[in-house]
Amino acid sequence: MTASAPERMRLVSGVGVLDKASLLLEVMEVGPASLTDLVERTGLKRPTVHRLATALERLRLVTRDRRGRFVLGPRLGDMAEEAGRDRLVASAGPVLTSLRDRTGASARLYRRHGDLRVCVAAVEGSGPREEVPLGAALPMKSGAAAQVLVAWETPENLYLSLRGARFTAATLTCVRRQGWAQTVGARDWETASVAVPVRGPGGRVVAAVCVSGPVARLGRTPGRRHGAAVVDAAVQLGAGLAR
Repeated sequence: MTASAPERMRLVSGVGVLDKASLLLEVMEVGPASLTDLVERTGLKRPTVHRLATALERLRLVTRDRRGRFVLGPRLGDMAEEAGRDRLVASAGPVLTSLRDRTGASARLYRRHGDLRVCVAAVEGSGPREEVPLGAALPMKSGAAAQVLVAWETPENLYLSLRGARFTAATLTCVRRQGWAQTVGARDWETASVAVPVRGPGGRVVAAVCVSGPVARLGRTPGRRHGAAVVDAAVQLGAGLAR
């Protein structure tokens, strides 16, 4: 039996070819997908999927990864950056500066792009500079920011995101319950971090705001110590998107 399209694929334009192309992009939004994956997850016929996917590729709306799987293309990133340039990034500077001043730690804003989280805004703390520059793309398999970007996914997408991750479903249940994620020694044993989801219209998680720094400064339970400050920053950033 052919798998149905993901539950969140509900928007339709009434123009058949556009709606089918939208289905393909929705699947790729979750992560890389082979031709077979696209067929199974949309319910569309294989020739139709192939024709639309390759047409989207010619338009740079879709590209291929090293394994030949279809992924969202650079043109979509350009569009999103321009559309987004967004109120979230534009408002992030003062919010992250205030968060840095409250916690004494580096403050960053991450967005998810497929299997990566990208640092789109950053304010450095007063300690040694960390190796996470603006624009850095990191795997979604570890770290507090990765946890909050995954924790509120649909069950199907969450299951896929847990493959190879250094955190578990139980960890994400705890993240959802308390509203923040913390790590100590996730990237190196001297670093701690706390992250909180930033929510856009409709409550969808659109980014993660995070503080990180030496364990000596943030402590071994950084969430209890700084979670409230990071939550405040996330609320401010989300409020800017609602205007």
